[in-house]
Amino acid sequence: MGSRRRCEELIREGRVTLNGRVVDRMGVRLDPRRDQVAVDGIPVNTTEPLRYFMLNKPAGYVSTLQDPQGRPTIRDILPQGIRLFPVGRLDLDSRGLVLVTNDGHLANRIMHPRFGIDKGYVVVVEGKLDRYALRKLRSGVELEEGVTAPARVRHLGGGEGLEVLEIVIHQGWKRQVRRMCRAVGLEVRDLVRNRIGPLTLSDLPEGSWRELSSGEVEELFRALGL
Repeated sequence: MGSRRRCEELIREGRVTLNGRVVDRMGVRLDPRRDQVAVDGIPVNTTEPLRYFMLNKPAGYVSTLQDPQGRPTIRDILPQGIRLFPVGRLDLDSRGLVLVTNDGHLANRIMHPRFGIDKGYVVVVEGKLDRYALRKLRSGVELEEGVTAPARVRHLGGGEGLEVLEIVIHQGWKRQVRRMCRAVGLEVRDLVRNRIGPLTLSDLPEGSWRELSSGEVEELFRALGL
């Protein structure tokens, strides 16, 4: 999970659970073969070797391991026999890069906006793309949670009433990119996440997965300050 000091900070903040119950004191004993520790609801691996995979999620799959509505999940695509969980989510209609791992500490760092890990998207939108819309996306858009952090936005081209944007953000609010676009009068027709920090989809086919190389894992750790 991290250094002793960092672990104590997480416990004091009430973010650590043991078998579903919040740990409220230091020095609690556990059995790594039986007990389940989680930080912010994300399991922390205590016995298995740490594994890191990237998945190119197709549209029509939810980026969870089970779905009460019975929709296809990324579990149907991932390697079997390894306990993994997704780092963040892509909504049902979105495609692209999903990182899956059993490393809860790394997952927390990626999802926490304090560490500023960029997530890059290629977005096809319909609507009037003018200077005002671009300026608002770049400076911050008012959403229910507040004003979004400035985004990096590049116009990649377009035609036939559609425009293609590259949008880079480091927050992870629910359906954030879609809602940002809608707030400036643009409707998303296609959304692909192609980057998380130093990791890129490259030529990984849609619906496929691969394990990260040791070099990629090292790059990711460096980007997260680990």
